[in-house]
Amino acid sequence: MTKPMNAHERFQALMNFQPVDRLPIIEWAGWWEDATVARWRQEGLPANLDRQDLYRYFGMDVNYQDWLGACTKHLPPPTHHGAPLIRTADEYEAARPHLYPEGPLVDAAKWRDWARRQKEDGDLLWFTVNGFFWHPRILLGIEPHLYAFYDQPELMHRMNEDITAFNLRVIDEICAICTPDFMTFAEDLSYNNGPMLSEEQFDEFLLPYYQRVVPKLKEHRVKVFVDSDGDITKAGGWFRRAGVEGVLPLERQAGVDIAKLRELYPRQLYIGAYDKMVMPHGEAAMRAEFERLIPVARQGGFAISVDHQTPPGVSLENYRIFIRLFHEYAAKV
Repeated sequence: MTKPMNAHERFQALMNFQPVDRLPIIEWAGWWEDATVARWRQEGLPANLDRQDLYRYFGMDVNYQDWLGACTKHLPPPTHHGAPLIRTADEYEAARPHLYPEGPLVDAAKWRDWARRQKEDGDLLWFTVNGFFWHPRILLGIEPHLYAFYDQPELMHRMNEDITAFNLRVIDEICAICTPDFMTFAEDLSYNNGPMLSEEQFDEFLLPYYQRVVPKLKEHRVKVFVDSDGDITKAGGWFRRAGVEGVLPLERQAGVDIAKLRELYPRQLYIGAYDKMVMPHGEAAMRAEFERLIPVARQGGFAISVDHQTPPGVSLENYRIFIRLFHEYAAKV
């Protein structure tokens, strides 16, 4: 009998379009801790289970993620979601002591423990850094950031020069310990009608920085993904030109069609695409969604996963049905 693959082996084979024993069974974004998991505890889920304990409880492949942003705890928070932290180049200079910390950026002890788990148990490891749309938006605020492409281009480039240097340091520190299975650039540059910037703006303000960071990741054999909500169909080609290999989460509510993406970009890698909005509607609806996705999954390079965090409208009973079906369809490759 052939020995089953572990999660690390399975993911690497799938993302290299090689045969696998089954599809990965992963939740890349997890669950809403204060809503979904809280509901499930009222419905019988054992208490005091952390993220990885929950993966094991549900019989899923275990993964560990580290998100390494550039803001320190000393940077004053925004007054509300999307509000600016800085408005001008002078304010950015004043804030820089609270950005891009000196010294080690990575919790080396944590990563050494994760590296041991990857080697001994085959767990998946990945990390996230702020991308070159995301980082200026966090600092400038949602609406002022979009104006800044026109009104403050020098500041936009200054911010992205700085986050590029920061991200390169993060990569060096992590990859000195182990080789993560993949990483993501947090971007969220699309919404339900497509990207929030033009291709020309992408080429001017984002592409040069991807072209400096992506080769470092590939040198270390880390699979490179971009995390963007919304309809990424159009921008997917831009990221391909930047050297980015994969895209997640492929939100169905935004109209993303995994079959169309595979047709447009045959060798692009994908994680996600499972419409979370069908999950409260019972087994037939969930089964139909797996049927939609499995033909593309059989082609390789695509790990089915909920297209964003499982929402609190999903009961524990329905989530258990989802997991049972996931195991059934994961074996159909």
